Amino acid sequence: MNLSRTIAVLLLALLLAGCASSGNQAANDPLEGFNRGVYAFNEELDTYVIGPASQGWTRVTSQDVRNSVGNFFNNLESPGYILNDLLQGKPGGAGKETVRFVVNSTVGILGFFDPAEAWLGIEGRPEDFGQTLGKWGVDSGPYLVLPLFGPSSPRDATSYPVAYYTNVLTYVAIDTLTFGTLTALNIVNSRAELEGAARFRDDAAIDPYVFTRSAYRQFRRNAVHDGNPPMEDDPYSDFLEDMDANPDI
Repeated sequence: MNLSRTIAVLLLALLLAGCASSGNQAANDPLEGFNRGVYAFNEELDTYVIGPASQGWTRVTSQDVRNSVGNFFNNLESPGYILNDLLQGKPGGAGKETVRFVVNSTVGILGFFDPAEAWLGIEGRPEDFGQTLGKWGVDSGPYLVLPLFGPSSPRDATSYPVAYYTNVLTYVAIDTLTFGTLTALNIVNSRAELEGAARFRDDAAIDPYVFTRSAYRQFRRNAVHDGNPPMEDDPYSDFLEDMDANPDI
């Protein structure tokens, strides 16, 4: 399946997921009142600060520049991917991520370029500690919206401190100002890359909160199962298989 069709299918699946659940019990969202308040705060922050900053960043940079910046920050997170691959019992994945980290940090000029994928065909697969706990059988728990970080759960929230202590940036940033500036650049660049998806959500969803909640839970199920969730957890598997079998759809 080519990239454009993959994106189209993903957006359709997310739309269906957003329409599939509305009750807080069915969605495991007992804190919905609190979560909606935090969600509204995050949306205001995005509307007045992060969104305008990302739009300005898009106007002064090309797609190639934004891709390189994204590659750079993803490469800094590679030690965390390697650790979580090992904790999940995936030495092959850890080996591939190690090769990616070494090749992209050297030949790829500190990770700004991705020769590991372009030349060696080794694609990156982010892994975090929330996925690791999921692999170990830990339930995600109730839906949770965190200030600044957005959709999460008690299980997935554990990924943030682990990601911090396994990120190369934590140890090479000269001072707090440098660390904060680079972190802000990462946030703005990531938000710029998600502009189309955010616009789609706002246009397509009757209730963006419900859409985001459902889409996030489905995304995390897929991540824990490496894109192959159990049949009962993947109501769109038949549809996706048909799309692969019939490229003219």
